[in-house]
Amino acid sequence: MEKQDVVIVGAGFAGLYALHALRGLGLSARVFEAGDDVGGTWYWNRYPGARCDVESLEYSYSFSRELEQEWRWKERYAPQAEILAYAQHVADRFDLRRDIQFCTRVTVAHFDEESGRWTVTTDAGGAVSAQFLVMATGCLSAPRLPDLPGLREFKGRVLQTSQWPKEPVDFAGQRVAVIGTGSSGIQAIPLIAAQAAQLTVYQRTPNFSVPARNRLVGDSERDAVLAGYPAMRERLRTSFTSLGSGDPPPVSARSTAAAVRTAEYRRRWDAGGTGFLFAYNDLILDREANETAAQFIRDRIAETVKDPVTAAHLQPRSFPIGTKRLCLD
Repeated sequence: MEKQDVVIVGAGFAGLYALHALRGLGLSARVFEAGDDVGGTWYWNRYPGARCDVESLEYSYSFSRELEQEWRWKERYAPQAEILAYAQHVADRFDLRRDIQFCTRVTVAHFDEESGRWTVTTDAGGAVSAQFLVMATGCLSAPRLPDLPGLREFKGRVLQTSQWPKEPVDFAGQRVAVIGTGSSGIQAIPLIAAQAAQLTVYQRTPNFSVPARNRLVGDSERDAVLAGYPAMRERLRTSFTSLGSGDPPPVSARSTAAAVRTAEYRRRWDAGGTGFLFAYNDLILDREANETAAQFIRDRIAETVKDPVTAAHLQPRSFPIGTKRLCLD
């Protein structure tokens, strides 16, 4: 039986870094990955419009100064293909692939109390003994089709955003139904609608969404970040949000005049990004303060969606903003 110090399950961002870090500690490791390449989420989620909602210059590894300087992110919010290319570059640059076994799923992991070791068995028929087992599988790694009556008998094509095919899907001339208006739905729906002959969206619960204001990253902006990466990383690690949008100011929404508050919400709305949620220090602590931000977004929906009945269906009212994932559109 093959022996390793560590077995890592998953070759996404966590698995790749775990392998690199463990090598630095002088430990041997074997990575098992179900896909045929690295990337994790960004390998599987190939649906139209798939894009990160953390700014690309922040959404990157910080363990290598050289890596930081050599990679050039093209957009404010990187699309799936660019992030996958980045993960592939990291795997190649640090020679990680030689310890990764692709197209392999772990089926059993048994810990022996007496020996203090794991026996990890895969669907490829092999087994590895290791002292440590690192599950770098992510929190959303097990896709599940909804249990809808008649779905198994449906004669059309069924697609799932978390298991999108590698080849492009042509929706031209098709009637398409999309179920859900969460982050993936909000990203995919506009692009599918541009192709499909007819698109119907089925929604259980509307979600709060703010504009991304995505754009190309200019050379001067990129160069400034590259020059100041160490300071930026330290600021992010010690901040409340861990995002470049910064921590909430020491100002309460409830104690701010309505006109001033609306102007600040508008400024953040126009700037784009999840920093909207941290305009004031009590938005995620006080329901009354939270409602001022929620109503601002409902008003923007009413401005955008001309039919008042449809607009009402798209305005979240059953939960405070920020208690579910804030979507970027």
